[in-house]
Amino acid sequence: MSVCAGRLIVPLDVPTLAEGVPLARRLAGHIAAVKIGKQLFTAEGPAAIRAMHDLGLRVFLDLKYHDIPNTVTGAVAAAKSLGVWLLNVHASGGAEMMRAAAKAAAGPGRPLVIAVTVLTSFSDDAYRAVTGTSRTIEAQVLHLARETKAAGLDGVVASPHEIRTIRQECGPGFLIVTPGVRPADTALNDQQRIMTPAEAIRAGADYLVIGRPITAAPDPVEAARRIAAECGEP
Repeated sequence: MSVCAGRLIVPLDVPTLAEGVPLARRLAGHIAAVKIGKQLFTAEGPAAIRAMHDLGLRVFLDLKYHDIPNTVTGAVAAAKSLGVWLLNVHASGGAEMMRAAAKAAAGPGRPLVIAVTVLTSFSDDAYRAVTGTSRTIEAQVLHLARETKAAGLDGVVASPHEIRTIRQECGPGFLIVTPGVRPADTALNDQQRIMTPAEAIRAGADYLVIGRPITAAPDPVEAARRIAAECGEP
C-alpha cells in the first residue's frame, strides 16, 4: 500500500451491508479504513462494524456524538467495546462533553477520538446565517481545534482550507482528518471548502475522507489508485 493510499478513508454511504460488504471487500488492502456513518449504522447496527473487521478493515465510526456528557460517555464506551479504530464527537458540544469522551475512551483498546469543527458543506455566508456569529469559518475552526486539544482529544475533522492553520496552532501530533477532498476532475457534490488530495496532504492532513469519487466510480480500486498517484505515490 502506498503512503497516500494508507491515508484514504472511504465512507460506506450505502443503505445495507449487502451493498457495503462487496465494495469494502474490493477496497481492502487499498485504503486505510472505512467510515461507517448514520445511514449504514442505523440500518445494520454493530453488525456493520463486525463485517468490516471480518474483512480486516479498520472502522471510523462517524456518528458525531453531540449530547450531554453522561450520554456521550455511554456512547463512546459502547463504540469502544465494538473495537472501532476512530470515532468522533462535535466540538460544539463543549469542553466538558469532550473531556467525558476522552475519559470514556481511555484504557486498553482505546480508540482515537476526534472532534468535528465546522461541516465542509458550509460556506462562510451559510455558516453566519445559521449561527449568527460574525466569525469566519476559519476563525471558528481554529477556536474549536484549540478547545479540542485542551480537552484531551486526539484531533479534529476539518476542511482542507483550515489544515495549515490547525497544524501550526496544534502541532505535529494533532490528528487532522479531512473531508471535502476531491480529485481535480470530479464533481464537488455538496462540498464547499475543498482541495485536491495532493493539496490536502501537502497542507498537513493525516487522513483524507473521499467518498463518491471512489465509491461511485466504475472501478473503485482503480479510482483509489489514481488518487494515490495524484498524491505523488507510485
